[in-house]
Amino acid sequence: MRYFRTAGDDGPHVIVARDETHYDLTAGPDRISSVYELAAAARLTGETIDEVTGELLADAPTVDTVDDPLPPYEIEEAWAAGVTYAISEQAREEESSMADVYLRVFDHERPELFFKATGRRLVGPNDAVGIRADSTWDVPEPELAVVLWRGEPIGYTIGNDMSSRSIEGENPLYLPQAKVYDRCCAVGPCLASADEIGDPHELVMSMQIRRDDEVVFDDETNTDQMVRTCEELTSYLTRHNDLPDRTVLLTGTSLVPPESFTLHPGDTVDITIENIGTLSNHVVEV
Repeated sequence: MRYFRTAGDDGPHVIVARDETHYDLTAGPDRISSVYELAAAARLTGETIDEVTGELLADAPTVDTVDDPLPPYEIEEAWAAGVTYAISEQAREEESSMADVYLRVFDHERPELFFKATGRRLVGPNDAVGIRADSTWDVPEPELAVVLWRGEPIGYTIGNDMSSRSIEGENPLYLPQAKVYDRCCAVGPCLASADEIGDPHELVMSMQIRRDDEVVFDDETNTDQMVRTCEELTSYLTRHNDLPDRTVLLTGTSLVPPESFTLHPGDTVDITIENIGTLSNHVVEV
């Protein structure tokens, strides 16, 4: 199943998509207000989130569509993994004056993990992602993201790890400035359960960038190109790290625009991952 958050007159609603039908769990008798309530129930009963939800659908009203979804959950922190695909390692070697540091991460047992954003720096579907005014080379990075609740994966979503490549390329120690700033990350459009996803390492992922109604970048890949697993990355993230209850981990990118490309204000970025949907955002300067 896929879990959406939408705005209602009485606050956010949890909308569940099963096959082609959408159910409003918040408008049902159980008044489910967050996917985390379902995660808590699943932990208590030993069931999956989908099994818990399935027991509630008979009494939940249906809705026609999901309009203007909010970020799919109330994220407190976002983290990200780097150099998890060969093309990402190659691209960061090309941008950097200290290229060997990326090769050492790519081949090493310990992955690269870095803090990406606080909740207020994140944006949801159809909102604006940012490019820094002091950067000259900016790209989106489409990524499969693992949604964690109390350190345990409860589903997947799409992440856009915005990156100021000119800043990071100048010196790897500038990575926090290249990655962490206002509107530096987008997530959505929903949370897809593990049952909905199937194997997270066999998903088609594509990205299209439009400028003035013209497609300026269009490519696709597959998460089977990832050299690390979601379980491995999650394991390293949660070691000796007191994460907030509501955390998301972006797992790296294998779609990298060419060196000649940089984002402009007004561009639109559409990222699609199989069994999840499409995350769409426009670009502004921050």
